[in-house]
Amino acid sequence: MGASAIAEGLFRETPEPTLIGGRHRETGRIVFPCPGDATRWEAVDLPRRGTLWSWTVQRFRPKSPPYTGPEDFTPFAIGYVELPSATIVETQLSGVDFDRLTIGMAMELTTMSFSTDADGNEVRLYAFTPVTEG
Repeated sequence: MGASAIAEGLFRETPEPTLIGGRHRETGRIVFPCPGDATRWEAVDLPRRGTLWSWTVQRFRPKSPPYTGPEDFTPFAIGYVELPSATIVETQLSGVDFDRLTIGMAMELTTMSFSTDADGNEVRLYAFTPVTEG
């Protein structure tokens, strides 16, 4: 059994989790995810740490389709994390106490299991989690 990212080209897990953004070749503007037009966009690694810009909590299982997550739904937080000198990324928030989320808190990139595909392979996604020093 293997593992794969929820979508190709969003992130890599080794040697450490890293999001893959795109830098516009003419303007230098950075976006996520990297657009597929390699003549206009250059793939770049995005910063692994940022600050929580905004968030909400998904408290009920979304309509399926398009949601393909587990049937035993557990509420989760979704937020926007501002990556310094890059862009703002929409992301699931992992390992958070909903009552302790605050705008401006330090966040770092991680990856997590999302589901299992029809062949029994793990599907993984990126997420951000609060920075813990020490």
